[in-house]
Amino acid sequence: MAEAGKVKVTQIGSPIGRPKDQRATLVGLGLNKMHRSRVLEDTPSVRGMIAKVHHLVKVEEVGA
Repeated sequence: MAEAGKVKVTQIGSPIGRPKDQRATLVGLGLNKMHRSRVLEDTPSVRGMIAKVHHLVKVEEVGA
């Protein structure tokens, strides 16, 4: 069985003045304050959320 990779997502930008959907996407990723990080499964849905707020987050690959 191949295990899905993981990505570490860190919030580096503020959602202040951004559209509500971008703020909701950050909350959906588990981020709500600056410089907080989460390690998430690398799935297409997570990648889509990251793409939507790519200017507000930093993404790092996490080794298995």
